[in-house]
Amino acid sequence: VSRQLKEEIKRGFARLEDPFAGLLAMLESSSDWKGKGHSLGYCITTELQLWIKEHPAVPQSGTKLKKLQARVLGLLSQCPANLLDPLISIYQLHTADRNYLLEHVNHLYLQGDYKEAAILSIKLKLQPDQDVEKMCTPLLLQDKANLVEDYVGEYPELQSKLLQTLDMWCDPSFNIRDITRPYQGLPRYKPEKFNRRVLSKLVFRLLERFNVDPALCPNVINQRHLRTLNYLFYKRFVEKTMTEENWADHVQSTVGENQWLQGHLVQLLLRHCGVRSTARWARRCRVPPEMLPRAVAEELKKLHIQDRVEEITKADNYEDSKKKDYYQLPIPRENIHFLHTWEETLQCWEKVLQPGRVVGVDMEWKPSFGMVGKPRVALLQLALKDEVFLLDLPRLLEQAEAEGEKEKLPRFIHRLYSDAAITKLGYGMSGDLSSLAATCSALKDTEKQMQGVVDLLAVDKQVDGLSPEHSHEERGVRQPEKGLSLLVHHVLGKPLDKTEQLSNWEKRPLREEQILYAASDAYCLLEIYERLCKDPESFGLSSDLTESLVGKQSKKNRAKKQLNKQEAPSPSGQECQGPKTEPSHPPAPISPREFSVVCDNMLQGLGRYLRCLGVDVRLLDNEDDHRRAAEIARQEGRVILTSGLPYQTLRSQVGEGRCFSVNCSEKAKEQALQVLKHFNVQVSLTDIFSRCQ
Repeated sequence: VSRQLKEEIKRGFARLEDPFAGLLAMLESSSDWKGKGHSLGYCITTELQLWIKEHPAVPQSGTKLKKLQARVLGLLSQCPANLLDPLISIYQLHTADRNYLLEHVNHLYLQGDYKEAAILSIKLKLQPDQDVEKMCTPLLLQDKANLVEDYVGEYPELQSKLLQTLDMWCDPSFNIRDITRPYQGLPRYKPEKFNRRVLSKLVFRLLERFNVDPALCPNVINQRHLRTLNYLFYKRFVEKTMTEENWADHVQSTVGENQWLQGHLVQLLLRHCGVRSTARWARRCRVPPEMLPRAVAEELKKLHIQDRVEEITKADNYEDSKKKDYYQLPIPRENIHFLHTWEETLQCWEKVLQPGRVVGVDMEWKPSFGMVGKPRVALLQLALKDEVFLLDLPRLLEQAEAEGEKEKLPRFIHRLYSDAAITKLGYGMSGDLSSLAATCSALKDTEKQMQGVVDLLAVDKQVDGLSPEHSHEERGVRQPEKGLSLLVHHVLGKPLDKTEQLSNWEKRPLREEQILYAASDAYCLLEIYERLCKDPESFGLSSDLTESLVGKQSKKNRAKKQLNKQEAPSPSGQECQGPKTEPSHPPAPISPREFSVVCDNMLQGLGRYLRCLGVDVRLLDNEDDHRRAAEIARQEGRVILTSGLPYQTLRSQVGEGRCFSVNCSEKAKEQALQVLKHFNVQVSLTDIFSRCQ
């Protein structure tokens, strides 16, 4: 707003006998302020708010104020959100009679203005005097779950009431139509958004956001546990990709002493096993005899006490084929060290934190099976050329806290990840570091400080011929390989044995199979890296892969060069050298309408940002191969915008200067500035939003 307009508004207030009534008269007779954005009405209202602060000698009170409050309440349900707070403040609605305010909100509700009634209730803090189920039901039917969250956001008692209501609706015996029937004619009603599955997801979101005890929602929790139980039976008896011990750990921790789940466990056991095996598992899971079918109860009486449950199904020859079919650790078992004391861990650090080291890093956590909360890392694996260290993170953190040295672990992790002289290998590092931050809050910024890291997930996407259908010979019921197992199979000849992947990694002691699995997951990264660096071309990778992967120069030192010199970030987040020659003079300026690009699928945010500026953009879908960008570029005369290893592959498939590597660590705005500067694209005001978004 111009200074001249502000001064004119202030002079207008000074001339009015009653500026409060004057503002309302203006708003009531004008439609300008009802639109979105900063209208003239909004400017005048906010200026009055400031003017009142400067002129405290004009307070409103008594009958006159009540009349003004009655008038302003009539406006609030129609006005845009940005006017609510100023009007509530100016007319002191928080001091108005509470019953009068509740009546007004109830009138809005009865008119069908449910959203407006909820927003006004939030602004005036009326929720404690309202029925949370009544206020929130129509909002949920209109798919306004975010507004429902805000409605109960500051009131723990209302959060509990809402969660109990939602949990009641999720009871399989509850008829949801009883809820929806009174609202059949509701505008913007979305019945497809109102079912047990959607409500269950909302319950879990609210439990996590408000940190409420899940025991408050037994129906939703039981249903989620039952889905977990069905999944575990599928993995064990259909896919046959879980060992018995691993499966048993999860079944017992899922069912616990919950009799409802115990009943479902017995039914699943009878469906997949014989009566004898069902009786044994019923005893192991402490299922009360009165819950068992007669045949199972009779079998239970015949059983002698056993320490170990026998195999449920016929042997599938899994153990016999393991060494023949799967990747095996090339180091002796005694070189795998499980560390649960700080004395041992400090010795490990001395070996790992050496300049020039290449370290395979992996992490394991207990599967959450969709329950509340982020997974917490239970095991950190560090692989060196001759040995592997398995760090018992929960135990080490507990010891450090007891000794008053909470910073011990974060200090080591920060040193490891920020040292450019140590090459860290991982696979899907972002997910690992997110779980690490959930385990120890002091590690939340680790990803921002990373140097000298190589995420083989980025390399994986570029390796020729890497697809599930090429990943295995037919081996009966064996599942196609994927992820790291597929990369290991392609590069080293055999896949990883993933039968322990879904283990309970928090249970101690770890089983021998878990220890070998965890060590293999970290050590195989060293072997893949070594093989790819020695012979990248045989895997369809650029011949300068070695230089791009092991380059140690930090991001910070080269960030400025990135704007003027085209460089390709390596999968490690470090930069690798692009073309060495810079153009002798900048290209001629062009408008966004003349600039056509195709954005690789890791740059969708950049693509959308450029489109806002008027650039002709095509975006690759997530499932598209990077090489699709080269096809589009050749057919339609577009410039390719990509990052990392795809740049090495794509730049050779188009003309010189027609492929540009963007720094993936930057935000979309900074990436766009980099692209516009490089290609000398001049953006004018008329270009902005000139294309359909």
